[in-house]
Amino acid sequence: MNKAVELITEWGAFDEKHPNGDLEEFCRYYLSHKRENVENTPPGKFMPTSPDGMLMRLIGRIFKLHTLYTATIMEGTGINTIDEYSLLNTVQQLNEPRKTEAIYAALLELSTGTDMMNRLKKLGYISETDDKEDKRSKRIKVTPKGDKVLITCRKRVSLLATMLFHHVSEDDKRLCFQLLKSVDTKFTGLWQSHKGKSFEEIYAEVVKAPGE
Repeated sequence: MNKAVELITEWGAFDEKHPNGDLEEFCRYYLSHKRENVENTPPGKFMPTSPDGMLMRLIGRIFKLHTLYTATIMEGTGINTIDEYSLLNTVQQLNEPRKTEAIYAALLELSTGTDMMNRLKKLGYISETDDKEDKRSKRIKVTPKGDKVLITCRKRVSLLATMLFHHVSEDDKRLCFQLLKSVDTKFTGLWQSHKGKSFEEIYAEVVKAPGE
């Protein structure tokens, strides 16, 4: 095949999967698909054999390792868990949101998020103000005390990320982000609508929907 034609064909395949991708992202995509296949660890008796299952297992194990190390880096900060940090950080990013907005944006269940919110308020990390648009609601914001906690936590979370991925090249990191960000974007917009549905219903909606 002519090299120009081959390149155009590869671009077409990339553009179909990543319509908003730019030239730099295409180059990373192209080079990653041209690498020699790395031999995978042979599956064990109960190991997943599909690419989907293997990828999810890998992501799950990395998340578990991140959670284990997070318990160490949060010691002495005044924050108990990565979810509490995420919620406090989300409140600051959203700039005085309603409670439910912050909780759902942090990907937390309402009851769990409410308990965390109450604890953060008790510690003096957040405060409440009346919602001028809706008298039934309250808006929340991070206090100066909460700001100091966030500065410490962000630094430690950043150092943990560096520790976990320092051996991975910058191009590979960007490629991983490029390939997986669509999963985050898609399901962040869907998960609330799936509450109360059976897994069979959710699966049919996501996997078997027309055009999927």
